[in-house]
Amino acid sequence: MDIAKQFDTLWYQGASLAAVALITGAALAVAYQSAAPRIAEAQMRKTQAALAEVLPPGSFDNDLMADTVTIKDAAGREIKVYRARKAGAVTGVVFGMENKGYSGTIKLVMGIDLDGRLTGVRVTGHTETPGLGDKIELAKTPWVLGFNGKSLDDPAPALWAVKKDGGVFDQFAGATITPRAVVGAVKRGLELYTGNREAMIADGAPRS
Repeated sequence: MDIAKQFDTLWYQGASLAAVALITGAALAVAYQSAAPRIAEAQMRKTQAALAEVLPPGSFDNDLMADTVTIKDAAGREIKVYRARKAGAVTGVVFGMENKGYSGTIKLVMGIDLDGRLTGVRVTGHTETPGLGDKIELAKTPWVLGFNGKSLDDPAPALWAVKKDGGVFDQFAGATITPRAVVGAVKRGLELYTGNREAMIADGAPRS
């Protein structure tokens, strides 16, 4: 048998390719399995940091990740609500919202105290244009801090918009869609809190 000719046959090349794909797939699966716990732990730490960042320092002493309830928004989407407690009493809540921006979905977390005032907002994910839309990140500009202390009545609901649309929030030169999307998401979050406040903070609410 001419071994060199066997190497050139279609079946041999197909079998070789399948073997390589199988070995590579198995190696990736093993690598993912071994890294999965570390990835999950890193993601949990990232989530914990984001939650704490939108709450006032010293306003809670509980494990936010272990004190949650789940509610549904107007679209039927499940929203996990993290409750902040101090000495056992609920002092505020944190939950995530999202909206469609210029080039994709913008995700954020927002903290709200029991009076319905924002204690903080942070953008946690987006694909907006670098140098323009990414100004919604606190690392780029302090724009997002402008939500601190705001509520659904302060400013009035009609003023919850960027200035170009008659509202009170600044837009960015050349990137109005992005801040407009964030303002809209935060307003919807405040409306969600107002409509579900008791379910969010009641101790008798079913925990997720």
